[in-house]
Parts: sequence; C-alpha cells; structure tokens
Amino acid sequence: MSVNDFIQSNRDRFLNELLDILRIPSVSADPAYKGDVLKMAEATKAAMLAAGADKAEVMETPGYPIVYGEKMVDPSKPTVLVYGHYDVQPADPVELWDSPPYEPVIKKTDIHPEGAIFARGACDDKGQFYMHVKAFEAMVQTDSLPCNVKFIIEGEEEVGSENLDNFLEANKELLKADVVLVSDTGIIANDTPSITTGLRGLSYVEVEVTGPNRDLHSGLYGGGVPNPINILCEMIASLKDEHQHITVEGFYDDVDELSAEERAEMAKAPFSEEAYKKSIGIGDVEGESGYSVPERVSIRPTLDVNGIWGGYIGKGAKTVIASKAYAKISMRLVPNQDSETITNLFQSHFEKIAPKSVSVKVTPHHGGEAAVTPTDSVAYKAASMAMEETYGKKPIPVRSGGSIPIVASFESILGLKTVLFGFGLDSDAIHSPNEHYGVFNYFQGIKTIPLFYKYFDQLKK
Repeated sequence: MSVNDFIQSNRDRFLNELLDILRIPSVSADPAYKGDVLKMAEATKAAMLAAGADKAEVMETPGYPIVYGEKMVDPSKPTVLVYGHYDVQPADPVELWDSPPYEPVIKKTDIHPEGAIFARGACDDKGQFYMHVKAFEAMVQTDSLPCNVKFIIEGEEEVGSENLDNFLEANKELLKADVVLVSDTGIIANDTPSITTGLRGLSYVEVEVTGPNRDLHSGLYGGGVPNPINILCEMIASLKDEHQHITVEGFYDDVDELSAEERAEMAKAPFSEEAYKKSIGIGDVEGESGYSVPERVSIRPTLDVNGIWGGYIGKGAKTVIASKAYAKISMRLVPNQDSETITNLFQSHFEKIAPKSVSVKVTPHHGGEAAVTPTDSVAYKAASMAMEETYGKKPIPVRSGGSIPIVASFESILGLKTVLFGFGLDSDAIHSPNEHYGVFNYFQGIKTIPLFYKYFDQLKK
C-alpha cells in the first residue's frame, strides 16, 4: 500500500483523532487548566507510540512537560527533529465564538469548501503538529520511512517557551539531528503554496501607572489630581509619531534593512489590499510610512497595545478616578534587534516620559529573537520539491510577522537550521474567536510531509 492510499483509507480516523485532542482545553496561560495541559501531554505521548515511535516519554521541566519521541531506522540515515506545541491560547472572549471553543465542529466556508475544523488550537498548533504524527504513521505502516525521526512537542509555547532553552542545553546528545521541521506557520492561499523563511522576534511587557493612593470620587477630586488612565493613554499615544514610527530612543538602531532587490522579490507574492481589508472588516490599512502592508507585517518592527484596563468597568456608572491603570504591550522585532535590549530601551523610555504626578512600573514578560532561514539549503529544497509535487506549483518564499522564539534557540544551542513547513492560512483566526483549520490543509500537510522526508534523504546522499 502506498502512503497516499494509507492516508485515504484512514482519513476518517485521522480526522476524528484530531477532534479528540481539540476537546482537551490545554491552556498553558491559565493555572485552572493545569490538569488538562498534563492530560494533553499524555495524549501526545500515546499518539506517538500508536503511530509507531520506538519510544516516547513525557519529560518533566520546571513548568509543563515536553513530550519526546523517536524512531531510529538507520544511524547512517539523516535525522529530522520535529517540533510543535500541544498548548493553546485562552479562548477568551468566549462569547464571540459561534460554537464552543473546545467542542470542535466542521463547517464549510467560502475559503474552505471541504470544511474547516472550528476549535481553539485547530490550526495553532494541534492540527499542524498532529499532521506530523499522522504522516509519520503513514510512512511507518507502509514501510517507507527514509529518515530517523525525533519529536519534541512542548506545552509552553503560548507562554514564551520559558523552559525550552534549558531542555535543549541539557539534551544536546538526545536531540542530535540534521534539521528541525516546524509546522506552526502558513501558506499564502490553498492554491498558492509558500514556505516561511523569516520570523520576527518579540518583546512583551506589562506597564502599570499609579496616581493617588486609592480610587477617588471624580466629582470631589476631578480636575485637581492625576488620572492614571488618562495619563496612560497619553503615554501610549506618544509611542508612535504621525508616520507610525516608534518613538522609543534607539529602537531602530539595529534594524536589518532589506535591499531594494530583496523588497522587489517580496513584492512578487500575490496580495490584494482590498481583499485584505474586507477579510478583517476594516475601512483602511495603516502602518509605518514608506512600506507596503506585506512589508509592515513581516520585515518591519512594530509596537502594539494588547490589552488596557483600569478603574470601573462593571455595569452602570461609578464615578471614580482610578488609583492605577495597566496595559500589556508587545513589540515585534526584526533580525539584528535583540529582545532584551529592546525591552530595556522601552523601560527607560516609558519611565522617562511619565509625568512627575504618577509612578510607573514596567514588568517584562517573555521575549525571543527574530530568525531567517536559508533558501539554498538541502532541507529547504526538499520542502520546496515536496510542496511542488502536492500543489502542482513551486512554493513562494515569504517572511512572516509572527514569532517562534525557539527557532533562534535551535540554531544557537543545537546548531540546527529550521524549515518552517506550515499549512495554515492567515484567515484561520489563530489567537482569536472562531479559530479554525481547513480539512483540506490538514490532509494536504499529511500528504506533503512524507515527500519532504523522501527528497531530504535523496538530496543528503
């Protein structure tokens, strides 16, 4: 039986198994879901063993465990290290979901006429890491696995992969490989395959502005005391100028500027600004002057407020001047920008622009470095050949605006380059209500991944 025949004959089972793990609310950010995160780790181990791994184990870390599995077919053969994550983002705001986030349903859409799986984690990253498990099973069961395979599936990606670097350092021998294969990215469209060749880094902080020592009556005190919410809004507004240029001193000092030739190559990827605006329901785009939308969301750094709160937000009215106001702010970084340096620059700037009437506190959360992967490597060529075979056209190399901090860690700690072999779409609403993943995309990944192994083995000889 061929790999494709095996996949087709087990299609319903492969789909139902994914639906089963999507029912596990493995939210790493919320301690209330700890039991479910651990349950998901065990389910991942069981899936690896059932697929044909020689061994699999749940390896403890100071946080959530990392699930490791392997199958060594021949020490002389290339070894592929597959990375993914079994944790998911919180489902909030739950009321904006059309169906319960942990009760997956399959619905047809304009983009997904074969149906899309709606559930938290469907695309990011359960559907995508599970493609590798099922592709692996198909190769094992048809006796066509040409490479050694190692899996590391972690449970803390959505909270910064805080313990992964130490895990890599402590297990260098165990994790020896020739390349890392990651499916946590996407393609341009279902008829336009692409391979992500660059990711932005991240600096994430929380800010706190404190005024009076307690909430005050806005009638008795209004006009005479600092209002932390007003001041926080003014401070945030000042972080960008009229050209949407970030005003933090030194922010752009180390930015890697692409050449005109590189920007021209990027512009070859199809993009419709009108379709982009329509897809997310906005009247117009905005961003840094002098750059196109695809450039703004991939090769340029950004600063965005992810949440802001303070004072009374319950029903009805309560006339108070709040003692404190808060915001969460993320900065996406490009190659050469160091996340720790940017965090320090932001902290200094934010403290500097605060008026004397308030005190401010900046708390760094997680961060990570940008990464660029080569397009002339054997692994990239194998991925390109695999996609060309299943899609009927050569994939376009693209830069992504997202962050996967561990890609830089794989290179610095293990000395391994990564191929970002994702099959999701920008419209899949990851991190948002109604996250979904196309049934077509799920099975297209399962069909394409074995071809990567085939061509990687051939090209490595």
